[in-house]
Amino acid sequence: MRLSRPPPTRSLRVFCVAARHRSFKFAAEELFLTPSAVSHQIKELETALGLRLFERKPRALELTPSGATLLEEAEPLLDALDRSVAQLARGGGRRALRVQLPPFFATELVVPKLAAFCDQHPHIDIRIDTHDPRPAQHSASADVSILRRESAPEGLESVRLFPLSLTAACAPGHLPAVARLGGRIFEELPLIAHKPFPDAWSRWAEEAGIETPQARSILEFDAMHAMVKAAELGLGLALVPTVHCAASFRAGTLARIFAVELTTGESYFLVNRTRDGERADVRAFTTWMSQQFTAGAATADPARKPAHE
Repeated sequence: MRLSRPPPTRSLRVFCVAARHRSFKFAAEELFLTPSAVSHQIKELETALGLRLFERKPRALELTPSGATLLEEAEPLLDALDRSVAQLARGGGRRALRVQLPPFFATELVVPKLAAFCDQHPHIDIRIDTHDPRPAQHSASADVSILRRESAPEGLESVRLFPLSLTAACAPGHLPAVARLGGRIFEELPLIAHKPFPDAWSRWAEEAGIETPQARSILEFDAMHAMVKAAELGLGLALVPTVHCAASFRAGTLARIFAVELTTGESYFLVNRTRDGERADVRAFTTWMSQQFTAGAATADPARKPAHE
């Protein structure tokens, strides 16, 4: 579809608010408009796009597939525009570096080291976005991203940081049972699973040369940080990301229990658009990140030897 001209930003803003609330009435209250004015803006946008964005039902307002796609694509761009304008207004021209990170990567690997970067570059403002748990695409609203992918994305400058590998771990309180039972521990403790890797335990077992564990029960989490926290609290046995959990191994809140590691086939890539790579703040951040997480810099240093090898 080729548009004679792009839809006005105002209509897109009205659409995003209405889509978020699933209500013209609540959108009108937030935007200080009348519900009829909101409805009129939406109709104009639908006409311009030649698409229906909402299913208007007697007691509900639902997004069509096209509407859901537009909300997902437009809202972060409008938010980024608002932030940029606000930043310019507050800072007399200062620009924030926008960084997209997976949440667990941010909390376990970047934030603990970030003070050093801020000390080196006190004039660079940083805005970190962790709303996407597994970003595989460089967002239009980001200057720099960490993507988890099988291969480097095309059309972007990229640096492969390190592969995502998983290691079997549990709370230290379970170590005596692991040492006593060995592989039979799977019959005694629940398995903790990560939804994005549903076959991880079976692949790990194949790598270890044993049968797929027949667990007493399974606890499945869709977020990596929740899965790791469950293991730390003693809820069962988990395959945790080796590099991310290095600090937990050193601190003794997690313990490795088998020497075998599973390489998932995915790696973390540091990426930016070519034109953004010319900016001093992007160069500074990408150089610093490369120094922290490539060529062996991001290796696990678990304090405990695996309890069963």
